[in-house]
Parts: sequence; C-alpha cells; structure tokens
Amino acid sequence: MSEPTFSFELFPPKTSEGMDKLKVQVERLNAVGPRYFSCTYGAAGSTRERTFETVTWLRSQGLDTAPHLACIGSDRSEVAEILDYYRSHGIRRIVALRGDLPSGMGIGPGGDFRYASELVAFIRAQHGDWFHIEVAAYPEFHPQAASAAKDLEHFRRKVEAGADAAITQYFYNADAYFAFVDACTRMGLQVPVVPGIMPITNFTQLAKFSDACGAEIPRWIRRRMEGLGDDIEEIRAFGHQVVLDLCRRLLAGGAPGLHFYTMNQAGPTLGLWQDMGLPGAAA
Repeated sequence: MSEPTFSFELFPPKTSEGMDKLKVQVERLNAVGPRYFSCTYGAAGSTRERTFETVTWLRSQGLDTAPHLACIGSDRSEVAEILDYYRSHGIRRIVALRGDLPSGMGIGPGGDFRYASELVAFIRAQHGDWFHIEVAAYPEFHPQAASAAKDLEHFRRKVEAGADAAITQYFYNADAYFAFVDACTRMGLQVPVVPGIMPITNFTQLAKFSDACGAEIPRWIRRRMEGLGDDIEEIRAFGHQVVLDLCRRLLAGGAPGLHFYTMNQAGPTLGLWQDMGLPGAAA
C-alpha cells in the first residue's frame, strides 16, 4: 500500500485584507508538506474572479493547486475557457463538481451540464490525461439523492467518465465511510476515496452548515457539544479529540489519505497534524 497523501482546502477571500491573511495561513500549512491545495469555486462574477486570483497566487508560489470547477448553469465554451486558463498556468489537478442548484431550479435547462459526470467527460474529451480529476463522494449520501442506490450510481458514472479519485463530504461516522468504500469495491470502482475532514471549532456554525449540506453530526457529539454551551475552549478541545480519533481510525482502516477543510485557518488542522505525528509535524 502506498503512503497516504494529505491535502488542504481553501476558499477565495472576499477582500484584499482577507487575501493577506490567507497567505500567512498558507505559509504555515505548506510548512508540513501537503500534496496539494484545493480552492473552492464561485460560479459567477467577482466570486469566480477571486477563485482565479487565489489559484493564480498559489501557483506563483510553486504550490500544486487543484481548483474546484462547478458546471451547473455553465456552457461548454465557458468551461473550456476556464480549463484552458488553468492549463496555461501549469495546473494539473481539477476538482470537478456539479455545484449547488440555484434556489427553485431543478435539474434541467440552464446550461450545457446537468451532472458532474458530464463535466468529467468534457474535461477528458478536451484535455485527455492532462488533468488529474477529483470528484465528490458522499458516504452519508447526497441530500438531494433519491436513494442510496441512486447516489452510488451517480458516483459510478463520474468514475466511468474518467475521474481519477474522489474526496468525500465531511463526516464524523467512520463506519459510513468504510461502508461507502466497500459498496464502491463491490461495484468494481477502484479509485481512491479520500475522506474529507472538517475540524470542529464552532459548534453553532458547524450545526448550521451540516444541516444545510446533509452531513450528519452523530447524536452523542451533538448532545455533548450542546452541553458545553458557550465554553469555546472546551468545545474546541472536545472537537479536536473527536476529529483526531476519526482521523486515526480512518488511516488505520486503510484510507488513502486525508483532505482537510481548513476554512482558511491553519491552527485547527495543524493541531490535528501534530497530534497524529504526521510528516513535518515539528514544523
């Protein structure tokens, strides 16, 4: 078995001050030698431009960078232009996503792409093997999926379209991850499925975000967090131990690596890194 790989996710700051702060965090994170940094994607206007700005800066620092590319509502010429831009900057990784549906919009008209599998196929048709393509996986299943079987079928289509690997939505139930990987194996899908890891620092924000994206916070964790009230230090200490134990179990169980959702803050992720004794932890 190859050594596990580790990667960090960032989001594009909204202001120049935020960009300055991000650069400091990236310097700290890069000191431990991650495989790459990913950067989330804004679908239109200045939000998308901030993604390009962040990605371009990361590349200027010589960092392996994986921009997110969401396709819903986009046409082929627009996506082709973005891919050409990334390729011209030496980017070899893409995180290919459907993206969130606008409020009230069903899967249908509104762009040339309906599913991430169509985006993956388009990238392969346009650029062959230039890009290493990561796609999303949902161990607890996508909240809009009609069933678990349908969600697995959507994942299968992404892999068969040419995905090289997958990054999961964050979760706190390791059994859900291992069950998902086992289901993929039974379907003959051999791509690495890397667990997405969300450090816990603010329970109120986490609960709100989890309710929106369909990630489950196990009842025992939720009740313990609720019982800690506004004790920030206790919440962070408990959350750190929960996620640390999760990471250790995932790696011990054969996970091919970990992808940390850093929320542009180095501290919580580096704390986990240090306590796991990962390479470069002393940095």
